[in-house]
Amino acid sequence: MIKSRIIVGLSALMFMWSYSVLPVSAEEKKVFVPVEFTSEYLTDASKFEKGKEIWFDQCTHCHGYKAYPGKAPKLKPKRYKPSFVYKRVTKGFRKMPAWDEVYDKDERMAIVAYVMDKNFSP
Repeated sequence: MIKSRIIVGLSALMFMWSYSVLPVSAEEKKVFVPVEFTSEYLTDASKFEKGKEIWFDQCTHCHGYKAYPGKAPKLKPKRYKPSFVYKRVTKGFRKMPAWDEVYDKDERMAIVAYVMDKNFSP
């Protein structure tokens, strides 16, 4: 009786394990695909405004003037590259959530355009 329970249990584990080693698609893996930021994109006023809108709607909860000191590190965009900011916004980092399921690629890129602008002030 005990032997049959062990065999059934091991069979169930092997069945579950077989699904865990199957290859998954890139979408299921959520592979990060970097994007290129041109100077034209980063200086586009419409991108700046779109990013600013999202920033004040969402990002200021942790990064804005209302959040300091405290929730998240103060941003220092002069030290960043656009690709770095985009990856952080997309994938998250430490306690910062990933925003790839909330904002589409264009919206995340607009946030980068706003953060990287010389007029950005958290």
